[in-house]
Amino acid sequence: MKFVHQELNTSDPAAAKKFYKGLFGWKFEDMKMPNGEVYTGIKADGVGIGGIQKHPMPGAPTAWLGYVEVPSVKKTIAKAVKLGGSILQDYLPIGDMGAIGVVADAQGGVCGLWEAAKKPKAKAAAKKKPAKKAAKKR
Repeated sequence: MKFVHQELNTSDPAAAKKFYKGLFGWKFEDMKMPNGEVYTGIKADGVGIGGIQKHPMPGAPTAWLGYVEVPSVKKTIAKAVKLGGSILQDYLPIGDMGAIGVVADAQGGVCGLWEAAKKPKAKAAAKKKPAKKAAKKR
């Protein structure tokens, strides 16, 4: 499993965008979320690499959060708790894109979890029977 997304939670997304655009030349795309908040996607060289959002928890420190892609957020959260971790954000669907969760290890280290939406399996194309060749007339 690998880190697949980096997210900045900040009290001032506009200032963060200005800073990182100047520092790295990143491009940003604002998206309105179902809860009315704005989430800003980050692109580097045309590829989505992360996001910026206003703190989801008031009073939380400004920090970057890395997300690890997992097959199941629910199962990974349960495993984290069994290993002594705690749940900071329980399973949360993100539209039709997938789902997230956030856990902390026993020492307080925080890790985001990302489960990509399952793509419907493409139906196998029905095999066509070869057409019968007409007999050659003599």
